[in-house]
Amino acid sequence: MLGGGTFTSQNKVLPGAYINFVSAASASASLSDRGFVAFPLILDWGTDGEVFTVTQEDFQKNSLKLFGYPYTNGKLKGLRDLFKYAQTCYFYKLNGGTEAKNDFVKAKHKGVRGNDLKTVIAVNADDADKFDVSTYLDAVLVDVQTVAKADELVSNDYVEPIKTATLAVTAGTPLIGGTNGDAVTGMDYQSFLTKIESYSFNILACPSDSAAVISLFVAFTKRMREDVGVKFQTLVYRTAANHEGVINLKNAVTDVTEDFPAHSLVYWLAGREASCAVNADLTNKAYDGEFTIDTNYSQLALSAGITAGELMFHKVGDSARILNDINSLTTFTEDKSSDFSSNQVMRVLDQVGNDIAALFCVKYLGNIQNNKAGRMSLWNDIISYLNVLVTLGAIEEYDAADIIVAAGNAKDSVVVDCPITPVSAMKKLYMIITVN
Repeated sequence: MLGGGTFTSQNKVLPGAYINFVSAASASASLSDRGFVAFPLILDWGTDGEVFTVTQEDFQKNSLKLFGYPYTNGKLKGLRDLFKYAQTCYFYKLNGGTEAKNDFVKAKHKGVRGNDLKTVIAVNADDADKFDVSTYLDAVLVDVQTVAKADELVSNDYVEPIKTATLAVTAGTPLIGGTNGDAVTGMDYQSFLTKIESYSFNILACPSDSAAVISLFVAFTKRMREDVGVKFQTLVYRTAANHEGVINLKNAVTDVTEDFPAHSLVYWLAGREASCAVNADLTNKAYDGEFTIDTNYSQLALSAGITAGELMFHKVGDSARILNDINSLTTFTEDKSSDFSSNQVMRVLDQVGNDIAALFCVKYLGNIQNNKAGRMSLWNDIISYLNVLVTLGAIEEYDAADIIVAAGNAKDSVVVDCPITPVSAMKKLYMIITVN
């Protein structure tokens, strides 16, 4: 892994991009795609032990083989909320368990959903020496193969054959013994975080109300942002992390079930935050998912929530809307002003940090000489990139002369001074009406 993160002095050893974000005193790179979410889940079915990637289109078309249920099934309510806006999700199945099986096949994945599979074997109508081996999930035929012996069977999306089996006609032999395993522990979440570290995403979702688990996610976020240089935000439930990289969701859902606890609003908000454009803000955006949100807060409580760094939904007419698109940062310093508590500002800063780092690592690191011409090339690329952000209305107009690319203390280092002013959406109106 290349170096990255923030710096205090120019003393880094690993090659890489080291980028600091600070507030001003009182005051050809391409724009990467958004909409990427990392999300650990407890599942009845799905890839075991590895991160697996699902796009919005994959989910809509292939939810049955990916998660074991059709798109409209109640078990996928949270994922439907997530994919209303998320474009690509990196999932990890937290629970282990056992796979269901019968005399002929075993389930491809561990989990209780495997118990809803069955094998139907019939003599082939055209060749009495062969069998039609069909796989059903509930009453849905998901695969059929015509073979003479079990060792000719191949794996499908749902089962793997037991090659040593003896095929025999059966009207339907269910698979049994599938379990979701023991209760998920902090070690399971730690395994997810270890595996997800090499992925790039905009939002990391923490679908837990456990203080220990949330603390683990917050610590991971701080380390990745500050030591490794990977810029993303993490969504947690009711935790005052006091950090610009952590969004603190306040509202609970009221339609709690065994599958969907009070913090289930993390599904929708993770997708919405991840996909929000770099030149946009989610303040006043309406919730359009399937859960019922508790918005029973007074004006005083809403005001206190903003001060406490809580992202809250409030009732506006018949809809629940985001009160203020903020993160959990509440302690402001000379280096981190109150601007850093705005998720729109952080989207801009994170986008710039990630994109310029990617530009440097792909085009310049080890390839371009650190001389005047090389530094001018980097300066031109940065200027071109910033001009795109100006055109989008993500940052204010700037003076190109203020963007400095200079030689660092070591022969192989460069220092970039890049003062920018992110644009913020209008949130408050103060108007004086003069009556003559």
